Amino acid sequence: MRLDKLISHCGYGSRKEVKEILKKENVEVNGKRVKDGKFSVNEVSDNVTLNGEVLEYQKYFYYMLHKPEGVISATEDNRHKTVLDLLSREDYRDDLFPVGRLDKDTTGLLILTNDGQLSHNLLSPKKHVSKCYHALIEGIVTEEDVAKFKEGLVISGDEECLPGYLTIVSVDEKLEQSRIDVVISEGKYHQVKRMFEAVGKTVMTLHRHSMGGLILDATLSKGSYRKVTPEELEQLQKQKL
Repeated sequence: MRLDKLISHCGYGSRKEVKEILKKENVEVNGKRVKDGKFSVNEVSDNVTLNGEVLEYQKYFYYMLHKPEGVISATEDNRHKTVLDLLSREDYRDDLFPVGRLDKDTTGLLILTNDGQLSHNLLSPKKHVSKCYHALIEGIVTEEDVAKFKEGLVISGDEECLPGYLTIVSVDEKLEQSRIDVVISEGKYHQVKRMFEAVGKTVMTLHRHSMGGLILDATLSKGSYRKVTPEELEQLQKQKL
């Protein structure tokens, strides 16, 4: 691994920022000062220090984020704030990415990681990883709708959906609105919104509560995040089985 990449991945900023660190600070590899970011190091066996502090390399990182409205599920964008912009400087890494996407106006659980294999296991159509959403619906959701979801809907573009499990939480007949929970095991574009469109209703607000058995921490406010615990990571990794 390049030295500048290792330093960046240890939480010392972008490659550009690390370049300045190498120029100005005392970076040593196995006791010898190195200023060249291209210098090759073994992240496991080499001893790398910055001003005398040993850099502990960690390969994979996992964060649970409570995504707010108005933020896009991307790593960079010239016009909009991204989910990576919500990270502190200490936690930011240029190899992190969101596992899947939530629409700009959708809130809730989003996993940020640099573990490509875990992301693949959670998103692969063959795995059928479950995702639970809470939603406010314009219209009265009925038991007929519940049955249609369970059968599997054909949505716009003639796309067929696997069965979804819809629960009616409450109905406000005066406002003609319904609160529901729905569990799906796919990740088609705008899937939940299109499923309700297929039964003549409109999603007003959408919030992802869980994914792959990982439940959004109720103590996380919108826009905040924390590291995934070892127990939670184990739950996510079971999805590859």
